[in-house]
Amino acid sequence: MANRKALVAGGLGIVGRALVQHLDTLDDWDTVALSRREPDFETTARFISVDLTDRSACEASLAGLDDITHIFFAAVGSAFYAEGAPQSPAEETALNLDMVRNLVEVVAPQAPGLDHIQLIHGTKWYGNNFGPFKTPAQETDPRVMPPLFYYAQFDWLKAYQRGKSWSYSNLIPHGIYGFAVKSPYNHLMALALYACISKELGLPLRWAGHPGAFTALYQWTEAAYLAKGMVWSATTEACANGTFNFTNGDYDRWCNIWPRIAQFFDMELGPVQTISLAQMMVDKGPVWENIRQRHDLRYGMDDLVDWRFPDWAYGAEFDQMSSMTKVWEHGWSEVNPSGDMILRLLGDLRRDKIIP
Repeated sequence: MANRKALVAGGLGIVGRALVQHLDTLDDWDTVALSRREPDFETTARFISVDLTDRSACEASLAGLDDITHIFFAAVGSAFYAEGAPQSPAEETALNLDMVRNLVEVVAPQAPGLDHIQLIHGTKWYGNNFGPFKTPAQETDPRVMPPLFYYAQFDWLKAYQRGKSWSYSNLIPHGIYGFAVKSPYNHLMALALYACISKELGLPLRWAGHPGAFTALYQWTEAAYLAKGMVWSATTEACANGTFNFTNGDYDRWCNIWPRIAQFFDMELGPVQTISLAQMMVDKGPVWENIRQRHDLRYGMDDLVDWRFPDWAYGAEFDQMSSMTKVWEHGWSEVNPSGDMILRLLGDLRRDKIIP
């Protein structure tokens, strides 16, 4: 019988999906996942549909979760993508703070066995959305100019935890790679569909981002690898009440990995040619549908990628590096080579009939 019970907020996002699937493999865990949609994969987790921005809905839908031992918060209310969502950093901060507050204030008081609450953030913590930042970034680096919902969530949780028996942690990954449906912050699917469509049109595989982003040092985090680290840090006493960078643990440059990706797709390697994918992919839906029908693939283009995201991600012409020293000092010992990871995940997409 399971002796731990996880509540995963954002259970169908890239991180939440990977965590739910990882917990499915562990004998001593039961899982409840929160998402507005039904899962599109087999899982033993119980899914609850709830709007975390609605306090009354949380109180109604999450009543009775009195046996939760661990809360993993991997949900994001995005001002950039969600229709009708707030457009300013201040509004986005308020929205995402409400989501954490509503969930924790409803569930924590009714769960006497609650042991840990974990937040998942990203390198906006260090200001990568503004431009170059100190590298390698360390957890002790000074904050950037707020408002930023990462800070608001963390500060609120830290204050709320005072006097409680449970602990918290905060992980900061970067460049998360994994599969999910209707999850627009999706590096993997943007890369995969861009390559497939380029090949269909008889084009070489060109880097569509900025030249500096092609040669800058970069870091990646596999969602499945992150999921293992999430469970480890949430159950390791030394990590209690700590913030930790968590990436694959290596650094590389896209220009080193790009030839391997071209080889995977059996494509000619082309030069850098900066374009706006958000603009140039507007008319490519029928191209993908032709690929999809010919190869009996599972998902439409709109299910897999929002092209505005790779335009942003591939436009950063500066090094992006986070130090893993702290988490290694606290007992994590793994490294996940990023070039191998990308090729393995592309192979998984091919095996699962996501790409041809």
